[in-house]
Amino acid sequence: MLSPDLRKALLALPTKEKDQLLTKLVAKDAVLIEQLAFRLLEGDDALETRREVLQQQVDDPVRGFHQTPNDLLHIVRQLQQRLSYHAKVTADTQGEIELTLRLLTNVLREQPEATARLHGPTQPLLQHLARRTHEVLKQFGKLHEDYRVEYAPAVNELLTLLYASAAAPLARELDLPVVWGNG
Repeated sequence: MLSPDLRKALLALPTKEKDQLLTKLVAKDAVLIEQLAFRLLEGDDALETRREVLQQQVDDPVRGFHQTPNDLLHIVRQLQQRLSYHAKVTADTQGEIELTLRLLTNVLREQPEATARLHGPTQPLLQHLARRTHEVLKQFGKLHEDYRVEYAPAVNELLTLLYASAAAPLARELDLPVVWGNG
């Protein structure tokens, strides 16, 4: 944090010098560069375009055949990192929640063989699915009521699939609801 005196001195610098310092500082932070590019350079449709690209990434890899549940877990974690990064760059928490719900639902719907039994090879994947569901429900609960009503069917579909899978005992351990209540 800047001291008040340093802040005052920094703001008193000539514009050209401030611009040079700002450029140097921004160049050292890749996330800040992308945040600024998103806010300052990309058009009005940028958020929707970014969401569409992510949605395609979320939909495609989880449908295919995976050698092991661990391979699927690796893909799910990579996708979740992309969703978190998207939210960090764009401040699109709603998009992160929507796409996370979609990702988790897709895995449970499209990969029944990887989620049907709770045993050694599937345990890390199922634990991840239960924990991520817990985390997304916490985020979901912080949304405005209108969004909670809009996304409640997707949340309940995810919960239904989670409890129908071998992750049910893990979901109960995390005290996840079987049905989302709007209260």
